[in-house]
Amino acid sequence: MTEEEIKQRSQKAREYFAAGFNCSQAVVAACADLYDIDEQTALRMSASFGGGIGQMRMTCGAACGMFLLAGLQTGHTQPHQPQLKQRNYQFVQHLAREFEDHNGGLICAELLGLNGTQSPKQKRPCKEMVADAVEIYLTSLIK
Repeated sequence: MTEEEIKQRSQKAREYFAAGFNCSQAVVAACADLYDIDEQTALRMSASFGGGIGQMRMTCGAACGMFLLAGLQTGHTQPHQPQLKQRNYQFVQHLAREFEDHNGGLICAELLGLNGTQSPKQKRPCKEMVADAVEIYLTSLIK
């Protein structure tokens, strides 16, 4: 995948988010075709992870989207495959570190500047985080 193709997909994620889909949906839908998953299935399977998982402001939905994609890329499909399970976990941990390095954390509430009683920051960083998540994910595949 070229750098231009990665940029196009990250822009597609921004567009999904701008259209009203949540962070996780934007990330997964922008890459779903890589796994022969149709748009509707991608949007449904990732719907619960927005707002920091069900709007609980826990793990960022954009990061969760990356982790869902990581399962499609490296997830195991048979029980009792510890090496394959570990390979997937290592990939997820790599993605999490990259996301944290780029964005300063993984927790939705912290990324939005919430302390439990406030509304999100005036300028929400989500549109850029979904683009960043797509770029991190795809770049990690070609390394």
